[in-house]
Amino acid sequence: MTQTIEGSKKRRKKPILLYLFIIVLVIIAISIISFKKFVDNQLQPMAVENIKEIQIVIPKGTSSNGIAKILKDNNLIRNDLIFSLFAKYEKMDGKFKAGKYVLNNGMTQEEIMRKLVAGGVEKDSVTFTIPEGFELKQIAERLSEMGLVDKNSFLELTSKVSNFSSEFDFLKDVPEELSLEGYLYPDTYEVYTDVSEKDIVKKMLSRFDSLYTDELKAKAEELDLDINQVIALASIIEREGRVDSEREIISGVFHNRIKVGMALQSCATVQYILGERKPVLSTEDTLIDSPYNTYINQGLPPGPIASPGIRSIEAAVNPADVDYKFFVFNEDETGTHTFSVTYDEHKKAKNRIQNKR
Repeated sequence: MTQTIEGSKKRRKKPILLYLFIIVLVIIAISIISFKKFVDNQLQPMAVENIKEIQIVIPKGTSSNGIAKILKDNNLIRNDLIFSLFAKYEKMDGKFKAGKYVLNNGMTQEEIMRKLVAGGVEKDSVTFTIPEGFELKQIAERLSEMGLVDKNSFLELTSKVSNFSSEFDFLKDVPEELSLEGYLYPDTYEVYTDVSEKDIVKKMLSRFDSLYTDELKAKAEELDLDINQVIALASIIEREGRVDSEREIISGVFHNRIKVGMALQSCATVQYILGERKPVLSTEDTLIDSPYNTYINQGLPPGPIASPGIRSIEAAVNPADVDYKFFVFNEDETGTHTFSVTYDEHKKAKNRIQNKR
């Protein structure tokens, strides 16, 4: 009887052990499948559209792990650990070469690895700087003087937003009839000497895209402004302001004028129409028939009048809480303005400044 009971217990144990074994196998299989999906996802390109060229430098003596970190920091790969493990699996580990590389965020990890094994490209590079407040024509002139672009080709290329709106989402909200005025971000850039006009434009647009953040977009929406209005206002602030501490106040003045239906009366917009930066405008100048003339038209001009820097862009969506509706340049080395609430105060400020001349 005892043997029968023990035999029965052993028979019951066998199915239980079998079930446990099957469950363990299922868990292992699910884990393997999940891990494979995770790895496959991490090996995918960073982008499938809006693909951008990215230049990197791999210093001599950099380990595979170090190279993986450089790639991760430049948004060329998703996971540096997976890249290092994949390099070992593909037997490319230790074969990567130092040098300069031009890669893009649409490349797979395998494509990047093969580039790194083949070696970098040695090209002469040059640095150029575009100051804040430059207009398209000034940008074209500077780049032309450096031998980087054909001035007329560059201006033709940048004359239509539609030439690049398919590659940059933010341009889809800019009226098609406008040029890229205001959207080529003023900064210092390094490019190869054989770079094309289009590559330079894309590089500058990419810089703008990286700086026009979701936070700025949210601020603009709160003020019921689209991107074109923000950059148009920012470009006026850029041209009118001379010190960073006043940019938000100048923005506040323009916002106040727009709210009460006053013309902005910005000299910078008339200077843009004239094609020269006259220090003093005549009455005739302020009456020029142009949609960009903010002396005779209410509200913002149709588009930007120059390339604003990030401080002016931030100021455009963060106007100071002030009552001012007027300002006049103090005409001294401080670069500051005198701000006024009423026109009478403004006239007194202008007279005081003129008497100091």
